[in-house]
Amino acid sequence: MRIWKQAISVESLRASNANNAVSHLGIEFLEVGDDFIRARVPVDHRTMQPYGLLHGGVSVVLAETLGSCGAAYAAPAGHRVVGLDINANHIKGVGSGWVTGVTRPVHIGRSTQVWAIELTNDKGELTCVSRITMAVLPQKQ
Repeated sequence: MRIWKQAISVESLRASNANNAVSHLGIEFLEVGDDFIRARVPVDHRTMQPYGLLHGGVSVVLAETLGSCGAAYAAPAGHRVVGLDINANHIKGVGSGWVTGVTRPVHIGRSTQVWAIELTNDKGELTCVSRITMAVLPQKQ
């Protein structure tokens, strides 16, 4: 079942995230389905920590980007979303390649949304699981 309340596409996600942290880290939107968004981040000099692994904060940026975008496009017209809480469990380090994330809703309510995000490496191994809670607010006039 399609959950989006606003027109969404890979192109619209790219356009809304140009020239901000998302683009500076090299995050790429890959796919939009009826109830999910997929994006990836490179493991390179921009995103690694000193031990040569993807920085945990970058995993959280990818997770928050996916969950926030999902919530924004699933919110009714005339509303905006803001983050209330995010958590992440880092399961496996990644030293090269790409980390791909997929977000799906856990709960879409009138005043809050909860989104689950799973990140995997190029082998499809789970590297991080995250959950974000978003508040749904009336758009400021």
